Amino acid sequence: MTSQPFTAITTGDGVRIAYRFDGDEDKPVLLLSNSIGTDLHMWDGQVPALTAHFRVLRYDARGHGVSDVPSGPYSLDRLGRDVVELLDGLGLERVHVLGLSLGGIVAQWLGIHVPERVERLVLSNTAASLGPANQWDRPIADLLAAPDMRATAEMFLHNWFPDHMLRGDDEVVEGFRRTLLGTRREGVAGSWAAVRDYDLRRTATLIHSPTLVIAGEHDTVTSAGHGQELAATVPGARFTVLPTVHMANVEAQEEFLDAVLTFLTEPS
Repeated sequence: MTSQPFTAITTGDGVRIAYRFDGDEDKPVLLLSNSIGTDLHMWDGQVPALTAHFRVLRYDARGHGVSDVPSGPYSLDRLGRDVVELLDGLGLERVHVLGLSLGGIVAQWLGIHVPERVERLVLSNTAASLGPANQWDRPIADLLAAPDMRATAEMFLHNWFPDHMLRGDDEVVEGFRRTLLGTRREGVAGSWAAVRDYDLRRTATLIHSPTLVIAGEHDTVTSAGHGQELAATVPGARFTVLPTVHMANVEAQEEFLDAVLTFLTEPS
C-alpha cells in the first residue's frame, strides 16, 4: 500500500482544503467525508481494510484539521462545492463516496447536485434533515461565547460513543478528544450552521447512485429512525442497522467494514 503526505487545494473562495491519498493508484477511488469536530484521522482504523480494494481519498473539511478555518457560518452548498473543487483539482471524474454524520450530509448533497461524479454512495449515521432549525441557534451562540472547546468536546464524545468506551483511558476515544480540543470553535460553529440550515427530505429523492444507508441502533444524534427515513426517500436505497451509537465505523468496525465493502465491491 502506498500513502501520500498531506497536501492541499485552494477553493475558489480562497480556502485551503487539506487531503491525502492512501492505497494504490490503479484502484478505484473512495472518498471519505468526516463528522463535525473530527479530521481525516477518524478513518485511521478503517483505512487498511479499505485500501485493499480502493485508493482512499480523505480530506479535512473547512474549519477542521489542517484545513483553513474561515469565519462562519458555512452552508451545505459551500461544503459540497469544496468537495467538487477537490475532485476537479485532482482530476477525478467519478468516485465512490462514504460519509458519516455531517460527511453523510455532504455525501447526500453530492448525490443530488453532481450525480455524474458519484459511483456508489454510503450514508452512515446521518439524516436528510435535523430540524427544527432554531434548536441550533443556542448551541452555536454558547460555543462561540465559551472560553474553549472543553465542554463541547465532552458533549460530542458522550453523543458519539457508548459508556464503556468513555470509562477509563480508551486510546481511540482519547484520540478523538485531542482532535476536538484542537479544533477551533469557529469551524464547529460554522458547520453547525450548515446543519441548521439544510433540509434534503425532498431533494434526496433525486439521488440515483446505488446507495447504502447505515444507522446506529443506539444513536441519539442521527437516530435509526432518521436513517430509515433517509433510506425510504432515496430510490432503491438499502438500509442496515448496527448495534452502535454514532461512530459506527469505530464502535463496530468489523461489522461496519463488512457492510461497506460488501456493498461497494459487489458486481454491478
